[in-house]
Amino acid sequence: MEQNIDEGAGMGKSLHGKRIAVLMTDGVEQVEYTGPRSFLEGQGAQVILIAPKGVGEDVQGMNHDQPGDTFKVEMNVKDAMPADFDALVLPGGEENPKRLRKDADSVAFVRNFFDEDKPLAAICHGPWVLIDAGIAESKNLTSYPEIQDDMRAAGAEWIDQEVVIDDKLITSRTPDDIPAFNEALLKALRVDPQAADVGPSS
Repeated sequence: MEQNIDEGAGMGKSLHGKRIAVLMTDGVEQVEYTGPRSFLEGQGAQVILIAPKGVGEDVQGMNHDQPGDTFKVEMNVKDAMPADFDALVLPGGEENPKRLRKDADSVAFVRNFFDEDKPLAAICHGPWVLIDAGIAESKNLTSYPEIQDDMRAAGAEWIDQEVVIDDKLITSRTPDDIPAFNEALLKALRVDPQAADVGPSS
């Protein structure tokens, strides 16, 4: 009996104990939130929806240009501390990052999170927020193709592929890239920073 439990716990629970922040607001592309959240929770992680709104308020999801579901805010960004999380996810949707870019607390949270040197994953229009947070310059990244000129103008090296990894920064282009986006985030979260600091074993 115990053996079966142990085996089950070892399968699909590699992120047990990890806390993942998802920063988003109205206009988020729904699948770019629900897809990664479902995947991460399936791996045993705890995922928290953070927004520049009060706890319990609704965030309006979008299916392209049509309203989708609403999602309850689990933490106001003003109360979120980067040190309390193991990774940050920035979904896209055109209106969502536009609103986040105008919110000083959201931009500060992204900037401060990046300074913690932990995985930061942005997809579709999500990388727009990286510009305002001062992160995009000199980084290899991708995004929704229509905003590539903005990314390049901010000093980024824009690359057209399903997932681009630059150290702890993970970016993808569209909902079609979600599987690769999820796998890259999973791999980044599985790396033990303490083990990585030890260097090659002799």
